[in-house]
Amino acid sequence: MDFSFIVIQTLNGLATASFLFIAACGLSIVFGVTRIVNFAHGSFYMLGAYFAVTYTPMLLGVMPGFFGFWFGVLTAALSVGLLAILMEVFLLRRIYRAPELFQLLATFGVVLVVQDLVVWLWGPEDILGPRAPGLSSFVTILGQRFPTYELAMIVAGPLVLAAIWLLFHKTRFGVLVRAATADREIAGTLGVNQTALFTAVLFLSGCLAGLAGALQMPREPANPFMDINMIAEAFVVTVIGGMGSVPGAFLAAVLIGLLQAFGIVIFPKITLVLVFLVMAVVLIMRPYGLLGRPETVGAAPANEAVPMPPFDAPARLFTVVIIGFLVLLPFFADDFTLKLMIEVMVFGLFALSLNLLLGIGGVVSFGHAAYFGLGAYGAALIARHFNAPMEAGLLLAPVFAGVGAALLGAFLVRLSGVYLAMLTLAFAQILYAVAFQWVEITGGDNGLIGIWPSAWAAERLPYYYLTLTLCTIAVLLLFRLIEAPFGYALRAGRDAPARADAIGIHVARHRWLAFTLAGVAAGLAGGLYVYSKGNIDPVSLSIPISVDALTMALLGGIHTFFGPLVGAAGLHLLKDFIMPLSDHWRFFLGALIIALVLLFPEGIAGFFRRHASWRKAGEARA
Repeated sequence: MDFSFIVIQTLNGLATASFLFIAACGLSIVFGVTRIVNFAHGSFYMLGAYFAVTYTPMLLGVMPGFFGFWFGVLTAALSVGLLAILMEVFLLRRIYRAPELFQLLATFGVVLVVQDLVVWLWGPEDILGPRAPGLSSFVTILGQRFPTYELAMIVAGPLVLAAIWLLFHKTRFGVLVRAATADREIAGTLGVNQTALFTAVLFLSGCLAGLAGALQMPREPANPFMDINMIAEAFVVTVIGGMGSVPGAFLAAVLIGLLQAFGIVIFPKITLVLVFLVMAVVLIMRPYGLLGRPETVGAAPANEAVPMPPFDAPARLFTVVIIGFLVLLPFFADDFTLKLMIEVMVFGLFALSLNLLLGIGGVVSFGHAAYFGLGAYGAALIARHFNAPMEAGLLLAPVFAGVGAALLGAFLVRLSGVYLAMLTLAFAQILYAVAFQWVEITGGDNGLIGIWPSAWAAERLPYYYLTLTLCTIAVLLLFRLIEAPFGYALRAGRDAPARADAIGIHVARHRWLAFTLAGVAAGLAGGLYVYSKGNIDPVSLSIPISVDALTMALLGGIHTFFGPLVGAAGLHLLKDFIMPLSDHWRFFLGALIIALVLLFPEGIAGFFRRHASWRKAGEARA
């Protein structure tokens, strides 16, 4: 590795760092002021690229090249900022006081809507934009060619950082932003118009995301997958730097940019996971990021002390009716319906295992697919490499996942809020990369095939009853756990952790046990899943599987027994019966998620529970 190569790779890393910083700093600013984890930030980035490749060629036809190009970039950024205002006014403004997860789910709905709108408006093909006039050539550095546009971008990141610093330290708006970042509630009591401030911050964040997307125009074509590819890296940069810290985001972007530039040479085997591995190490050593700081008490809405409804006679009757229906279903259902119900039961158990952490413990996990995938791969690996039967696989799948959850939980319980959630995501991505790249053992991206049940359960009907039996036992055990003193201790740690510690409840230990038990249940779901499909691949460990679990739990209602099960049934019915009716299923699913968040913020089951309580209260008053 000669000196010239080191210099060129360093410059490449710094250019990447500038793009990452411009894309990520708006995400950090929004979280610092509003405490919203804006999943739609990636969509703003993608729209910036599409607006730029649309505006710039038209402007180049009527303006001099230099001015036409940069005016097109700025116009694209401002257009995205205006769209961010629309999202804030019509969506976020109505859910600022809702739990953070519902805000995350709402912005995820926006992601789905924007993905389909982009395909509808611009088509699914990549769209190339024009090169920057005057910056389309290269310079020679130590005998190596380096693009002049990349040199310009190295300067762009520090310029944006300087502009934000001046905005935050030399203007009244900046003072208000810093005050809200330090303590939003106190800033509100001092007369700060939070509504106007939040709108302005979303506009700034949208402009920055749009600017980053527009600046990508000479580097890569606009495509419908830009949002997902960017949002993960933006979250990593924001979390490593410290949520709400713009200098921290810049420092983290430089670190990640240089790691990406040299990692492919120094660590070629772990390229896919390197940034997540770094994030995990940083959060373990500094739980609030490089330049972040612990969240101020009162900086975000407190957890609601929502009681879990008692498992009373109506609830028991409902349980018996549902189990009876599932037992009798094979007598009047076809093979496809049984296959669908197996998936509903498996993912219902998966969502319910997440809800032990989410609804009962108040612990947010963005990487719950790790335990689902560990169970699935555990069963598949012993079947493939040791010829173990299905019975051994289903026995060991929850063991593998439980051990993994116990080991990871030991690190996770030290954190809270979005930092904990991002560390769970980091661990899931690390496992995903291992499954993807360890081809000799896991089969890589091709996965493992031919993982079939034992002969007695090879047909659909006996496997259906096996799944029903195991899922029913696991669900009832989880319900019993929730109603036990352990469940009440988890809820105490969720609603008032300081008070729970003061009366002798070891909150961290209870959360660690919750991680372990949730991992066991998710691992069983993963084992059942792999034998029902006959194969497994790294997708079972991916971000979309974790998002599905969150969606099912939140749509059903995290403060009810049956909410995650209802959410699992509803989501799968949508995917299998409604979505195939249209090519634009993402738009309809996203719109439905947004509508449910706005109309039923407590979830479907939570809405019916509240409606029933209102009716009982009305009857009592009568």
